Amino acid sequence: MRAETTHPPTVTIEETVDEQTAQDYFGLYRETFGELATRAVARQVLHESEFMEEMRDPRVHKYVARLDDQIVGISTLTSDLETVPWISPDYFAHHYPEHTARRAVFYLGFTLVRAEHRRSRVFQAMIERVVELLVAERAVCAWDICAFNDDSLGFGAAIEHFLHSQAEVTVEKIDRQTYYAGTFAGPARSR
Repeated sequence: MRAETTHPPTVTIEETVDEQTAQDYFGLYRETFGELATRAVARQVLHESEFMEEMRDPRVHKYVARLDDQIVGISTLTSDLETVPWISPDYFAHHYPEHTARRAVFYLGFTLVRAEHRRSRVFQAMIERVVELLVAERAVCAWDICAFNDDSLGFGAAIEHFLHSQAEVTVEKIDRQTYYAGTFAGPARSR
């Protein structure tokens, strides 16, 4: 069901959130990303303790979208790459030394939108706020998308298209990890 709104969401930037709010956010996070547990080889869903750590960590900014009093979306963004355990800060320091020296390398951790608001402007409102900062800082920002969301749902192309509508930006794939599986049925047949 599509949620109709007459006004755009408000987006606030929170450095830390209280325990109850963090629990509420985690419920929305699990509801949004839970299905990726069986659609992607690499773990796409933070454990509760990891999620709570991000919510408490002021180095991870939470962009929170609200319609009236309802939380309808959350994005996380950090310029302290040590807060993102699945990436290599050394990679970014090596490839973007000038940006690194200025502390202008960011990582967009996750962006979620409540299911009934996915066809509204919630995603755009949050990313517009992120882009404002990235443009002001003349920054590099990285993010990851699992193959399901990229190939099946077209998120990569859609995000790139949206970013081009907001800023002068060059988007490129910087890495890929491909997982393989062998299913064994028995010994090799003699030749």
